[in-house]
Amino acid sequence: MGFVVIRQLTATPPTPEAPAGVEVFIAAQNISQGGEVTDVLLTTITVPPENVLAVMYTRDEMPLLVGKIAKFPLDQGVVITESMVSDGSSSPTIAGPQWASLIPAGMTAVTIPADRLSLAGYGVTGGAHVNINACFNFIDIDPAFQTKLPNLSAALTGTGFAGDGTLPALTLGIGAAGSPQGRLELDPSLQQPYYLLPSEAQRPRMVCQMLLQDVTVMQVGDFPSEKTTDLTAPAPVVPETTDPAAAPAPAPTPKDIVTLLVSPQDSITISYLILTDAKLSLTLRNPTDQARQATEASTLQFLLSQYNIPVPAKLPYSLASESESNFIEPVVVPTQ
Repeated sequence: MGFVVIRQLTATPPTPEAPAGVEVFIAAQNISQGGEVTDVLLTTITVPPENVLAVMYTRDEMPLLVGKIAKFPLDQGVVITESMVSDGSSSPTIAGPQWASLIPAGMTAVTIPADRLSLAGYGVTGGAHVNINACFNFIDIDPAFQTKLPNLSAALTGTGFAGDGTLPALTLGIGAAGSPQGRLELDPSLQQPYYLLPSEAQRPRMVCQMLLQDVTVMQVGDFPSEKTTDLTAPAPVVPETTDPAAAPAPAPTPKDIVTLLVSPQDSITISYLILTDAKLSLTLRNPTDQARQATEASTLQFLLSQYNIPVPAKLPYSLASESESNFIEPVVVPTQ
Protein backbone atom coordinates (compact mmCIF):
# COMPACT_ATOMS: atom_id res chain seq x y z
CA MET A 1 0.00 0.00 0.00
CA GLY A 2 1.43 3.27 -0.91
CA PHE A 3 0.61 6.64 0.65
CA VAL A 4 1.13 9.85 -1.17
CA VAL A 5 1.19 12.88 1.07
CA ILE A 6 0.73 16.20 -0.62
CA ARG A 7 1.78 19.19 1.48
CA GLN A 8 0.46 22.51 0.47
CA LEU A 9 2.61 25.36 1.55
CA THR A 10 0.65 28.56 2.16
CA ALA A 11 2.85 31.69 2.06
CA THR A 12 1.69 34.98 3.73
CA PRO A 13 1.67 37.90 1.26
CA PRO A 14 4.23 40.60 2.13
CA THR A 15 2.87 43.69 3.97
CA PRO A 16 3.40 46.89 1.97
CA GLU A 17 5.71 49.32 3.67
CA ALA A 18 4.21 52.64 4.79
CA PRO A 19 5.56 55.58 2.84
CA ALA A 20 8.26 57.49 4.65
CA GLY A 21 7.24 60.81 6.25
CA VAL A 22 8.55 64.19 5.17
CA GLU A 23 10.45 66.43 7.59
CA VAL A 24 9.20 70.03 7.66
CA PHE A 25 10.61 72.89 9.71
CA ILE A 26 8.90 74.38 12.75
CA ALA A 27 9.99 77.05 15.23
CA ALA A 28 12.04 75.43 17.97
CA GLN A 29 11.49 78.51 20.15
CA ASN A 30 9.68 81.81 19.94
CA ILE A 31 10.89 84.03 17.10
CA SER A 32 10.21 87.75 17.54
CA GLN A 33 8.84 89.94 14.79
CA GLY A 34 11.67 91.15 12.58
CA GLY A 35 14.03 88.51 13.95
CA GLU A 36 16.33 86.52 11.70
CA VAL A 37 15.60 82.82 11.28
CA THR A 38 18.71 80.78 12.12
CA ASP A 39 19.32 77.05 12.30
CA VAL A 40 19.37 77.27 16.11
CA LEU A 41 15.76 78.49 16.10
CA LEU A 42 14.57 75.63 13.88
CA THR A 43 13.66 72.01 14.32
CA THR A 44 11.75 69.49 12.24
CA ILE A 45 8.72 67.29 12.60
CA THR A 46 7.68 64.38 10.40
CA VAL A 47 4.33 64.62 8.64
CA PRO A 48 2.70 62.30 6.09
CA PRO A 49 3.50 63.18 2.48
CA GLU A 50 -0.14 63.87 1.69
CA ASN A 51 -0.23 66.58 4.38
CA VAL A 52 2.81 68.45 3.12
CA LEU A 53 1.95 71.75 1.43
CA ALA A 54 4.01 73.55 -1.15
CA VAL A 55 4.39 76.59 1.14
CA MET A 56 6.13 74.53 3.85
CA TYR A 57 9.90 74.25 4.13
CA THR A 58 11.23 70.69 4.00
CA ARG A 59 14.62 69.39 5.14
CA ASP A 60 16.08 69.85 1.66
CA GLU A 61 14.93 73.49 1.60
CA MET A 62 16.80 74.53 4.74
CA PRO A 63 19.16 76.89 2.84
CA LEU A 64 16.10 78.73 1.54
CA LEU A 65 14.73 79.27 5.07
CA VAL A 66 17.83 80.19 7.06
CA GLY A 67 18.44 83.93 6.89
CA LYS A 68 14.81 84.88 6.39
CA ILE A 69 13.12 87.56 8.52
CA ALA A 70 9.95 86.83 10.52
CA LYS A 71 7.09 89.07 9.41
CA PHE A 72 5.32 88.71 12.78
CA PRO A 73 5.95 86.84 16.06
CA LEU A 74 6.20 83.06 15.59
CA ASP A 75 5.31 80.91 18.57
CA GLN A 76 7.23 77.78 19.42
CA GLY A 77 5.94 74.74 17.51
CA VAL A 78 4.41 76.68 14.61
CA VAL A 79 5.01 75.20 11.16
CA ILE A 80 6.87 77.86 9.19
CA THR A 81 5.44 78.71 5.78
CA GLU A 82 6.50 81.11 3.05
CA SER A 83 3.93 83.74 4.09
CA MET A 84 5.45 83.99 7.58
CA VAL A 85 8.93 85.04 6.49
CA SER A 86 10.48 87.38 3.96
CA ASP A 87 13.88 88.17 2.54
CA GLY A 88 16.14 90.34 4.64
CA SER A 89 16.55 92.80 1.78
CA SER A 90 12.80 93.48 1.56
CA SER A 91 12.09 93.55 5.31
CA PRO A 92 12.04 96.78 7.33
CA THR A 93 15.22 97.61 9.18
CA ILE A 94 13.23 98.46 12.33
CA ALA A 95 10.94 95.78 13.67
CA GLY A 96 7.46 96.91 14.64
CA PRO A 97 5.92 96.34 18.05
CA GLN A 98 4.61 92.92 18.93
CA TRP A 99 1.14 94.20 19.78
CA ALA A 100 0.67 95.53 16.23
CA SER A 101 0.08 91.95 15.13
CA LEU A 102 -2.90 91.78 17.52
CA ILE A 103 -4.82 94.35 15.46
CA PRO A 104 -7.28 92.64 13.09
CA ALA A 105 -7.01 93.34 9.38
CA GLY A 106 -8.96 96.43 8.36
CA MET A 107 -8.85 97.89 11.88
CA THR A 108 -6.62 100.43 13.58
CA ALA A 109 -5.72 101.38 17.14
CA VAL A 110 -6.50 104.85 18.49
CA THR A 111 -5.90 106.24 21.98
CA ILE A 112 -8.26 108.55 23.85
CA PRO A 113 -7.93 110.29 27.23
CA ALA A 114 -9.70 108.60 30.13
CA ASP A 115 -10.24 108.83 33.87
CA ARG A 116 -11.99 106.87 36.60
CA LEU A 117 -15.48 107.92 35.52
CA SER A 118 -14.99 107.40 31.79
CA LEU A 119 -13.53 103.91 32.43
CA ALA A 120 -16.57 102.72 34.43
CA GLY A 121 -14.69 102.91 37.71
CA TYR A 122 -11.64 101.21 36.13
CA GLY A 123 -13.83 98.23 35.31
CA VAL A 124 -12.73 98.56 31.68
CA THR A 125 -9.63 96.47 30.96
CA GLY A 126 -7.88 95.10 27.90
CA GLY A 127 -10.18 92.92 25.81
CA ALA A 128 -13.37 94.52 27.15
CA HIS A 129 -16.23 95.50 24.83
CA VAL A 130 -17.52 99.03 25.31
CA ASN A 131 -19.77 101.69 23.83
CA ILE A 132 -18.44 105.21 23.29
CA ASN A 133 -20.52 108.20 24.41
CA ALA A 134 -19.63 111.75 23.42
CA CYS A 135 -20.86 115.06 24.85
CA PHE A 136 -20.57 118.35 22.95
CA ASN A 137 -20.91 121.99 24.05
CA PHE A 138 -22.46 124.22 21.38
CA ILE A 139 -22.13 128.00 21.45
CA ASP A 140 -23.30 130.85 19.20
CA ILE A 141 -20.59 132.58 17.18
CA ASP A 142 -20.37 135.49 14.78
CA PRO A 143 -20.38 134.02 11.24
CA ALA A 144 -17.91 136.59 9.92
CA PHE A 145 -15.52 136.86 12.86
CA GLN A 146 -15.90 133.20 13.87
CA THR A 147 -15.76 134.38 17.49
CA LYS A 148 -18.04 133.72 20.42
CA LEU A 149 -21.01 136.03 20.91
CA PRO A 150 -21.71 138.63 22.17
CA ASN A 151 -19.32 140.87 20.26
CA LEU A 152 -17.55 143.71 22.02
CA SER A 153 -18.74 147.21 21.17
CA ALA A 154 -16.76 150.44 20.84
CA ALA A 155 -17.59 154.12 20.27
CA LEU A 156 -16.84 155.39 16.78
CA THR A 157 -16.07 158.95 15.64
CA GLY A 158 -17.47 159.45 12.17
CA THR A 159 -16.13 161.53 9.28
CA GLY A 160 -17.62 164.74 7.91
CA PHE A 161 -18.09 168.43 8.83
CA ALA A 162 -18.85 169.42 12.36
CA GLY A 163 -21.65 171.86 13.14
CA ASP A 164 -19.38 174.48 14.77
CA GLY A 165 -17.42 175.18 11.60
CA THR A 166 -14.28 173.26 12.59
CA LEU A 167 -12.28 171.28 10.11
CA PRO A 168 -13.87 168.03 8.97
CA ALA A 169 -12.72 164.68 10.39
CA LEU A 170 -11.02 162.68 7.67
CA THR A 171 -10.59 159.39 9.53
CA LEU A 172 -12.85 157.07 11.46
CA GLY A 173 -11.76 156.93 15.09
CA ILE A 174 -12.43 154.15 17.57
CA GLY A 175 -12.89 155.05 21.20
CA ALA A 176 -12.22 152.92 24.22
CA ALA A 177 -13.36 149.37 23.61
CA GLY A 178 -14.81 147.20 26.20
CA SER A 179 -18.40 146.36 26.91
CA PRO A 180 -20.10 143.44 25.18
CA GLN A 181 -22.82 144.11 22.68
CA GLY A 182 -26.31 144.22 24.22
CA ARG A 183 -29.79 145.06 23.04
CA LEU A 184 -32.17 147.97 23.37
CA GLU A 185 -35.52 147.35 25.09
CA LEU A 186 -38.46 149.47 26.16
CA ASP A 187 -39.62 149.50 29.76
CA PRO A 188 -43.38 148.75 29.70
CA SER A 189 -44.09 150.78 32.86
CA LEU A 190 -42.06 153.92 32.27
CA GLN A 191 -42.08 153.73 28.49
CA GLN A 192 -38.38 154.51 28.55
CA PRO A 193 -35.73 152.70 26.51
CA TYR A 194 -32.85 151.04 28.26
CA TYR A 195 -29.81 149.10 27.06
CA LEU A 196 -29.35 145.53 28.32
CA LEU A 197 -25.91 143.95 28.71
CA PRO A 198 -25.26 140.23 29.42
CA SER A 199 -24.36 139.55 33.05
CA GLU A 200 -22.02 136.65 32.24
CA ALA A 201 -20.36 134.85 29.38
CA GLN A 202 -22.44 132.78 27.00
CA ARG A 203 -23.51 129.45 28.45
CA PRO A 204 -22.83 126.48 26.14
CA ARG A 205 -25.66 124.14 25.19
CA MET A 206 -24.75 120.51 25.82
CA VAL A 207 -25.84 117.45 23.86
CA CYS A 208 -24.73 113.84 24.44
CA GLN A 209 -25.07 110.84 22.14
CA MET A 210 -23.71 107.30 21.83
CA LEU A 211 -21.44 107.31 18.78
CA LEU A 212 -19.87 103.83 18.56
CA GLN A 213 -21.05 100.46 19.82
CA ASP A 214 -19.27 97.19 20.62
CA VAL A 215 -15.74 98.58 20.44
CA THR A 216 -12.90 96.34 21.64
CA VAL A 217 -10.42 97.74 24.15
CA MET A 218 -6.83 96.88 23.26
CA GLN A 219 -4.98 98.39 26.22
CA VAL A 220 -5.71 100.53 29.27
CA GLY A 221 -2.77 102.79 30.11
CA ASP A 222 0.60 102.93 28.38
CA PHE A 223 1.96 100.03 26.38
CA PRO A 224 5.07 98.29 27.76
CA SER A 225 8.31 99.85 26.60
CA GLU A 226 10.08 96.51 26.18
CA LYS A 227 9.45 94.88 22.82
CA THR A 228 9.72 91.43 24.29
CA THR A 229 6.86 91.97 26.72
CA ASP A 230 3.92 89.68 26.08
CA LEU A 231 0.60 91.48 26.52
CA THR A 232 -1.24 88.21 26.99
CA ALA A 233 1.02 87.00 29.81
CA PRO A 234 -0.26 87.43 33.38
CA ALA A 235 1.27 90.12 35.52
CA PRO A 236 4.07 88.90 37.79
CA VAL A 237 3.07 88.32 41.39
CA VAL A 238 5.09 90.45 43.80
CA PRO A 239 5.52 88.72 47.18
CA GLU A 240 4.28 90.71 50.13
CA THR A 241 6.89 91.84 52.61
CA THR A 242 6.40 91.41 56.33
CA ASP A 243 9.17 93.78 57.38
CA PRO A 244 7.49 96.64 59.29
CA ALA A 245 10.51 98.86 58.69
CA ALA A 246 10.23 98.53 54.94
CA ALA A 247 8.87 101.53 53.07
CA PRO A 248 5.31 101.12 51.82
CA ALA A 249 4.93 100.41 48.15
CA PRO A 250 3.98 103.49 46.11
CA ALA A 251 0.40 103.72 45.00
CA PRO A 252 -0.14 102.76 41.35
CA THR A 253 -0.53 105.62 38.92
CA PRO A 254 -4.14 105.94 37.72
CA LYS A 255 -4.64 105.09 34.07
CA ASP A 256 -5.37 108.20 32.02
CA ILE A 257 -5.53 106.78 28.47
CA VAL A 258 -7.19 103.83 26.76
CA THR A 259 -6.46 102.35 23.31
CA LEU A 260 -9.40 101.15 21.21
CA LEU A 261 -9.69 99.02 18.06
CA VAL A 262 -11.83 100.88 15.53
CA SER A 263 -12.18 101.25 11.78
CA PRO A 264 -10.02 103.84 9.99
CA GLN A 265 -13.03 106.13 9.50
CA ASP A 266 -13.97 105.92 13.18
CA SER A 267 -10.38 106.73 14.12
CA ILE A 268 -10.65 110.00 12.18
CA THR A 269 -13.90 110.82 13.95
CA ILE A 270 -12.35 110.14 17.35
CA SER A 271 -9.34 112.33 16.50
CA TYR A 272 -11.70 115.19 15.62
CA LEU A 273 -13.59 114.76 18.89
CA ILE A 274 -10.38 114.85 20.92
CA LEU A 275 -9.10 118.01 19.22
CA THR A 276 -12.46 119.78 19.68
CA ASP A 277 -12.53 119.02 23.43
CA ALA A 278 -15.54 116.71 23.30
CA LYS A 279 -16.01 114.68 26.47
CA LEU A 280 -15.72 110.94 25.76
CA SER A 281 -16.78 108.15 28.11
CA LEU A 282 -16.88 104.36 27.85
CA THR A 283 -19.71 102.12 29.01
CA LEU A 284 -18.91 98.47 29.69
CA ARG A 285 -21.02 95.85 27.92
CA ASN A 286 -21.27 92.05 27.79
CA PRO A 287 -18.77 90.67 25.24
CA THR A 288 -21.35 88.15 23.99
CA ASP A 289 -23.92 90.88 23.31
CA GLN A 290 -23.78 91.68 19.59
CA ALA A 291 -26.97 93.78 19.47
CA ARG A 292 -27.05 97.38 18.29
CA GLN A 293 -29.31 99.92 19.96
CA ALA A 294 -30.77 103.08 18.44
CA THR A 295 -30.55 105.87 21.00
CA GLU A 296 -31.84 109.44 21.27
CA ALA A 297 -29.46 112.31 21.89
CA SER A 298 -29.75 113.77 25.39
CA THR A 299 -30.37 117.50 25.72
CA LEU A 300 -32.05 119.60 28.39
CA GLN A 301 -35.28 119.55 26.40
CA PHE A 302 -35.05 115.76 26.00
CA LEU A 303 -34.62 115.26 29.75
CA LEU A 304 -37.63 117.41 30.58
CA SER A 305 -39.90 115.61 28.13
CA GLN A 306 -38.55 112.06 28.45
CA TYR A 307 -38.60 111.91 32.26
CA ASN A 308 -41.59 114.22 32.76
CA ILE A 309 -39.63 116.86 34.67
CA PRO A 310 -41.63 120.11 35.06
CA VAL A 311 -39.97 123.50 35.09
CA PRO A 312 -40.68 124.89 38.58
CA ALA A 313 -42.82 128.00 38.74
CA LYS A 314 -41.55 131.25 40.25
CA LEU A 315 -43.25 131.32 43.65
CA PRO A 316 -43.16 134.02 46.36
CA TYR A 317 -41.74 131.50 48.81
CA SER A 318 -38.97 128.89 48.91
CA LEU A 319 -37.40 126.22 51.12
CA ALA A 320 -34.86 127.24 53.72
CA SER A 321 -31.36 125.98 53.32
CA GLU A 322 -29.70 123.78 55.91
CA SER A 323 -27.79 126.70 57.40
CA GLU A 324 -30.99 128.74 57.76
CA SER A 325 -33.17 126.02 59.27
CA ASN A 326 -33.83 125.82 63.03
CA PHE A 327 -34.26 122.07 63.26
CA ILE A 328 -32.95 120.38 66.39
CA GLU A 329 -29.71 118.60 65.73
CA PRO A 330 -29.99 114.83 66.26
CA VAL A 331 -28.30 113.43 69.35
CA VAL A 332 -25.37 111.19 68.50
CA VAL A 333 -24.94 108.34 71.00
CA PRO A 334 -21.29 107.38 71.39
CA THR A 335 -20.48 103.79 70.66
CA GLN A 336 -19.36 101.56 73.54
